[in-house]
Amino acid sequence: MKFRYLRNVSLQYLPEKCNGCQRCVEVCPREVFAFENKRAVLHDREACMECGACMKNCEAGALSVSAGVGCAAAIINGMIRGGEPSCGCDKSGCC
Repeated sequence: MKFRYLRNVSLQYLPEKCNGCQRCVEVCPREVFAFENKRAVLHDREACMECGACMKNCEAGALSVSAGVGCAAAIINGMIRGGEPSCGCDKSGCC
């Protein structure tokens, strides 16, 4: 069974901005994206852990996500402490 994020995923994708570079497909650790017809497509949005790798590597600006709120460290901390996921970072890239 594949991990599913339990809250609403903050990932936003604007396919009209996609330039077909495939970086999101390459860097996503959860296989959220696939490549079809010269563009990225959301293959499994609910698998997104909001790490921000796709957004940071999207030169076209087609992706946005609240990086850090769903990263592995945040999910584990939330499970241990109970409550909302938080890894203690400033969401600028530590997760």
